[in-house]
Amino acid sequence: MIMRQLAHFKFFDTLSKKMVAGFIILILIGTVLLSLPWATPANVHTSLIDVLFTSASATCITGLTVVNTAAHWTTFGQLVILVLSEVGALGYMTFAVLLFNIMRRQIGLSTQLMVKASLNLERLSDTKSVMKYVVGLSLLFQLGGLGLLAIDFVPRFGWRHGLYVSLYHAVMSFCNAGFDVFGDSLQGFRNDPYVLTVTMILIIAGGLGFLVWRDVLLYHTRKRLTLNSKLTLLTTFSLFVIGFVLLLITERDLELLPTGMSWVNRTINTLFLSVTPRTAGLITMPTQGLQAGSLLVIMILMFVGGTPGSTAGGIKTTTFGVLMFQSIAQLRGRRDVEFSHRRFSQENINRALMLIFLASIVLTVATLILTQTEKIPKGFGLEYVLFEVLSAFGTVGLSLGLTPNLTLIGKIVIMMLMFIGRVGIFTSLYALSRRQARVNLIRYPAENILIG
Repeated sequence: MIMRQLAHFKFFDTLSKKMVAGFIILILIGTVLLSLPWATPANVHTSLIDVLFTSASATCITGLTVVNTAAHWTTFGQLVILVLSEVGALGYMTFAVLLFNIMRRQIGLSTQLMVKASLNLERLSDTKSVMKYVVGLSLLFQLGGLGLLAIDFVPRFGWRHGLYVSLYHAVMSFCNAGFDVFGDSLQGFRNDPYVLTVTMILIIAGGLGFLVWRDVLLYHTRKRLTLNSKLTLLTTFSLFVIGFVLLLITERDLELLPTGMSWVNRTINTLFLSVTPRTAGLITMPTQGLQAGSLLVIMILMFVGGTPGSTAGGIKTTTFGVLMFQSIAQLRGRRDVEFSHRRFSQENINRALMLIFLASIVLTVATLILTQTEKIPKGFGLEYVLFEVLSAFGTVGLSLGLTPNLTLIGKIVIMMLMFIGRVGIFTSLYALSRRQARVNLIRYPAENILIG
């Protein structure tokens, strides 16, 4: 039994290192491609750190940029960012398995284990079936988004450019990446409820998770949903509704928008503002003009993020949901944490608590460093830095204006946060640590201390 546990710890360390190494290699490949002369217009120079930052942001599907994507990069450079975001969102192991299938080669056990870890699967037997849903649903949503957006963009921009921006926007929305080729995100479409609605559908679809989509699509045959899917759907819907209501209150029906805007468009823009912090990063209004209460709501939504096994970041909806039910159970004096006639395991609860604690430590250290290295403009306070830190960790891409003005140290800190947010805090820390796997053979007597 002990030898089996030691082998498990050793394997998990090796797997974490491989996953981290894979993302680092992908970022470096993107850096090389974006450094090529035809990635930027003639006579436009991009420093190495800015190229690396852009590649990391695309691979980690964040969308934070130190340069304007539409103006600074050529079509080639924009397509490199698009491919990096696609691979980063679905996981490089997904494309490796797809290549194996095209070549009709058998997938080895180690490859299946890598896919299992990258998609946060519980059972190894889910690997092949979930892979079909990952590839199929990704194509379905992105091609569907391309077609729906083309209805609006082609008449507006012409066939060639209209199809290009439709493809770009569909991929970035589904991948929750946040890059745009308009120059000002979606601020030019705040009076276009059709584009905003299609975008919201793509964002939610990408952030919901492939396991949840599989359960939903198979519901007609199974007649049930897994506990993970039920918790995900409940938490996602609750955060969406609560975020929408709070933003309606704090923004006073988006009074910062032009006075002539209809209530329908104001409602759609508020809905969009509630959806986009869930790691999408697209925006229809300048974040600098939002009220302090709205910024707080958005920061909470960015911290929670999307669903495990999806294109989203953050601590994930399931973590938040487990801790909410844990708190309710404790307040009611119940020993077990129950949901939908099931009981959460103590291991799940401990893992959620540990994730929250580690994430808080990482965010606190990053915020402290940035307060010492970055200049906070007049009119802003700590939220100017904390907003950026949460946006990077949650792989969101929203900004109050700090990212384009980051110092060298600031760029390194934000890149590390984006990486941790995408790869996962557990995977990142396990890969970086040099601890020896140990199993305690002695357990000391338990004793209570004062809490609270």
